[in-house]
Amino acid sequence: MAHGLSVWSLVPSLLALVAYALAVMPGAGALARRALPLAWGLHGVAGLAHLLGLGLVMEGARFGFAPALSATAWLVLAVHAVESRFVPLPGIRRLLAALGGSTLVLALLYPGEGGLHPSSPWAPLHWMLVLASYGLVAAAVLHAAWLDRAERTMRLRMKKPGPQAETSAPALPLLTLEKLTYRFVWAGFVVLSLALVLGVWVTPVWHWDHKTVFSLLGWLVLAGLLAGRQAFGWRGRMATRGLYAGAVLLLLAYVGSRFVLEVLLHRTAFIAMAGP
Repeated sequence: MAHGLSVWSLVPSLLALVAYALAVMPGAGALARRALPLAWGLHGVAGLAHLLGLGLVMEGARFGFAPALSATAWLVLAVHAVESRFVPLPGIRRLLAALGGSTLVLALLYPGEGGLHPSSPWAPLHWMLVLASYGLVAAAVLHAAWLDRAERTMRLRMKKPGPQAETSAPALPLLTLEKLTYRFVWAGFVVLSLALVLGVWVTPVWHWDHKTVFSLLGWLVLAGLLAGRQAFGWRGRMATRGLYAGAVLLLLAYVGSRFVLEVLLHRTAFIAMAGP
């Protein structure tokens, strides 16, 4: 199939988009709640089929900037599925469905035609750790945005006390939301550290390219954020802006570089699956 897609990835992708559309549909009720896990499952099947290159002639896995975003969104939904069993997360289903659906559409438009050929038996593990760190940091960013919104709501309530104060209160206490945010930051930072160490180990020849530089800069920003929070008690907008900055740097590390190669320069050469 043209553009690096096969029926094995295309069919579950289209079915997942239908399920995502049902999940964001207003007034769908129980159907919308059931549609999101269905969409998540189909999304995962489509991503795995594409990564393995099922139904395609070329050898090697397929990947690119858009499938990386799609996989990150899938991981964020996986985190939500686990987290929602322990803490209430109302009003977030439509946002997650929109996130999953939009990244899946992007992956269909830009599937990435280059093959991934591991230069080491450990390279696939390195890549899985990178994706896991992306998903955890993305989950932290989502919670940080929610935290910022809750804090703005709190400030508005303090300025305009009245009978609407209780109805505009955040669904989760701010301290609980803050703890959740930085637990995800810690988890993403630890997994990213493992990915970088493994990347150095499996890389035959070290290159100070943009991917390496942005990855290390993102790691340093997250390390500084966690150290500042531990030593100086950084909180509020200062801390969340540091998280946003680190996440953007990590996004630029792979997704940004592949976007330039695939979309702007139209390069689809085979990619060695190694390096941080």
